[in-house]
Amino acid sequence: MTGTILWADDEIDLLKPHLLFLRNRGYEVITANNGRDAYDMALEQPFDLIILDENMPGLTGLETLAMIKQKLPHVPVIMITKSEEENIMDQAVGSKIADYLIKPVNPNQILIAIKKHLHSERLVQERTAQDYRQDFSAISGLINTADSFEAWSELYSRLVYREMELAATDTNMDEMLEMQKTEANAEFGKWVRRNYEGWLADMNLGKGPLMSPRIMPDVVFPLLDKGEKVFFVLIDNFRLDQWRTVRPLLSETFSVDERLYTSILPTATQYARNAIFSGLMPLDIEKLLPSLWVDEDSEEGKNLNESPLIATLLERYRRKDVKFSYNKINDSAAGEKLLANFAQLEGNDLNVIVFNFVDMLSHARTESKMIRELASTNAAYRSLTESWFRHSSILDILRRIASKGYKVVLTTDHGTIRVNSPVKVVGDKNTNTNLRYKLGKSLGYNAKQVFEIKTPGRFGLPSPNVSTAYIFAMRNEFFAYPNNYNYYVQYYTDTFQHGGISLEEMLVPLITLTPKGN
Repeated sequence: MTGTILWADDEIDLLKPHLLFLRNRGYEVITANNGRDAYDMALEQPFDLIILDENMPGLTGLETLAMIKQKLPHVPVIMITKSEEENIMDQAVGSKIADYLIKPVNPNQILIAIKKHLHSERLVQERTAQDYRQDFSAISGLINTADSFEAWSELYSRLVYREMELAATDTNMDEMLEMQKTEANAEFGKWVRRNYEGWLADMNLGKGPLMSPRIMPDVVFPLLDKGEKVFFVLIDNFRLDQWRTVRPLLSETFSVDERLYTSILPTATQYARNAIFSGLMPLDIEKLLPSLWVDEDSEEGKNLNESPLIATLLERYRRKDVKFSYNKINDSAAGEKLLANFAQLEGNDLNVIVFNFVDMLSHARTESKMIRELASTNAAYRSLTESWFRHSSILDILRRIASKGYKVVLTTDHGTIRVNSPVKVVGDKNTNTNLRYKLGKSLGYNAKQVFEIKTPGRFGLPSPNVSTAYIFAMRNEFFAYPNNYNYYVQYYTDTFQHGGISLEEMLVPLITLTPKGN
């Protein structure tokens, strides 16, 4: 049996052809000719779906709907009516109707509505699996042939789309996609090793992929030059899949322009975010603004100088007249305070807001067993991000910005990857603690397993010592010391880390939000 349906209509005898049509397709259809009987029957036995005529004597369809929804909120109800009055449609939709059909209806219309609400999960699952099977070879081909930033961006976007589609269904094809992601990251790492130094040279010539230091000059400044008031919103540690999870929450308010840019290396706050706000590579910050650069071994916070870095950027580009504000939101109280004082931001040309929740979540997941359980998979990690976005002040702030007609540039400094493969590295006590990149003067490692930079200056990176080298983990690997190796491997396996080379860490979302109707 395909499903059990209750159909209530005061002219049910005239619907025998419709009933026969459904029964021939395996549905059990039980009928009632008034709302009261339909309500009583719905409470007496389980139904997969209920069809109600709106214009019945006694209890109307809307009244019956309200009564049924109070007792059986999970049962989908399809309303059929002769009326096209908008207020009736609004009442039905407001009562969480599953579907709304206008008479006369033919049997196929009914069948389509039933399939949509009874079998959509199975049908979507079958179609999703079929689509991925058809796309598998094409994705494999792209992995082997991608040789430009645009090609890798398209490939990564496609992988994220497939991952989110498969995660929403029970197709048992997740492992196959995970293998493709691992293969893609292996090839991406090789491509970055071959091309990264060239990107930096191209960036200074205004060519190559868009990178961290060019976000402000190339994306934000042109909007300011057009007289736009701009809110630059940076969500720390925010991946493309997380963005696409929250995008529907903004689609009613904003028109969305989505693109990707590449974070510089290391894909870590001290480097990538400071590069965004200064418009400079880390080595240039150290040379030109030594008081604003914080070394790896310093106990001082690595992102405490972002507001003065923005000021130096505006001055360097002869935009000292641009009035700006900088706010960092670390908790709900700070977000609520900013919202309460929103009027103070309206006089600025540029307002920069940094949200640290996602980065805090990734670190908490490493340290807290409970958070690790709540975000045990990429899908669960996305779900927690969506829940935060929906219920925190960020959504209210963005909606307030939209109501004022201001543009928003929403982005991040880097992404994060779930690691599960340790790579041994030896370092002295001054070696930094990050699991995806290391720098030091006496590192021991297998050069074939990492991307090594022995001349940091050529890559825009500072050298605390003459012999400083940087190494970066690739794919889903992380660095582990030989001391207490087994303990640390077990502790950090399946945690989310950043700082190295992967699609997830380097290719990150850059979104322009334009208020609808503006």
